Amino acid sequence: MVRSDSLSATNSRDALRISTEVADALHDGRPVVALESTIFSTLGLPAPANADALRLCLAAVRAGGCVPALTCVLDGVARVGVDPKDYDRVLCGNTKVAERDLPVAIARGLEVGVTTVSASLALAAVVGISVLATGGIGGVHRDDHLTGDVSADLDALARHRVLCVCAGAKAFLDLAKTLEMLDTLGVPVLGYGTNRFPAFYVRDSGWPVPHRVDTPKEAAAVLRARFALGLPGGVLVANPIPESAELPAHEIDVALTAAITDAAAAGLRGAEVTPFILRRIGEATAGRSVPANLALAEANSRLAAEIAAALS
Repeated sequence: MVRSDSLSATNSRDALRISTEVADALHDGRPVVALESTIFSTLGLPAPANADALRLCLAAVRAGGCVPALTCVLDGVARVGVDPKDYDRVLCGNTKVAERDLPVAIARGLEVGVTTVSASLALAAVVGISVLATGGIGGVHRDDHLTGDVSADLDALARHRVLCVCAGAKAFLDLAKTLEMLDTLGVPVLGYGTNRFPAFYVRDSGWPVPHRVDTPKEAAAVLRARFALGLPGGVLVANPIPESAELPAHEIDVALTAAITDAAAAGLRGAEVTPFILRRIGEATAGRSVPANLALAEANSRLAAEIAAALS
C-alpha cells in the first residue's frame, strides 16, 4: 500500500539504507550475498513455505561464512540488509518492485515492496555487493512477438557488475530466446557442474550453456576477469536444482502448457503472469513444486556464498 501523503518521501528520509551488519561486512572486506525478496513473499511462495525459504536461504549464506543482505523497500526506503523484526513485513509483501519501480516506490513512500532480480541487482551494485542469489531469473516470454514481454532482469544483468546465481530461467519462458538475448547483451552464462541450461524445476531444459564451471573458484575467476577488463555488467551462474528435488519434465510441461493457456485467456500480462503460473503448477503437482522451490533456493544461496567467499 502507498501512503498518499508521502509523495516527497526523499525530503524526509534517505533513499537507501544499508543495515549495520552489511555495512560493517563491506567495510571490512568480508563476503556478502544479496538476496532478492520476491521469492520470500506471498508472490513467490505460499505461507508458511515462504518463511521456510527465507530461513533456509539466510542459514545457507551464513553457513558459507557470508553475511546475507536481503533487499526490499520498507517505508519508502530501499533496504540492503533487513532487521529480523521486519522479516514478517517482507513475508507478507504483495507489491513487486522492479528496477524501474525503485524511484517511484521511494518517492511515494511505499510501505512494503519486494524486489525482483532487476531491482536487487541494482541495489547490490550501488552498495558494492558482487554476488546475488535468487530462484530463477525472468527472461523472454513465449509470446514476445505479440506482447514484447521481455524481463528487465536480462538488461539488469547486462548493466550491473554482479554475479547472479539462479536455477536457470523460469520454466514457462522461451528459454532458447532467453539464452539468445543474454548472448546479445554480452552476459556470460556459466553452467555450474553442467553443460545444459536448467529450467527451474528441471535440471536440463534441452538447451546447452556456452560455458561450464565446476568450482566456486572458477566462477569467481570469471567475474574477476570481467572486472579486470573494465567491462560493464555481470555474470549468470546457472545452478541446476538438486537431483533429489527435481520434478518429472513431462509433468511440468503439461502443467505449464495448461497454465500458460489459462493465463493468456485471462488476459494476464507482465508481473501478473509469474504468480499465476506458479500457483497453477503448485496445484497441478499436488504441492510438490513447493519443496522443489525450497531446495533450489537453498542450493543457490549455498553456492552464492561459496562464490562470494572465493571472491574475497
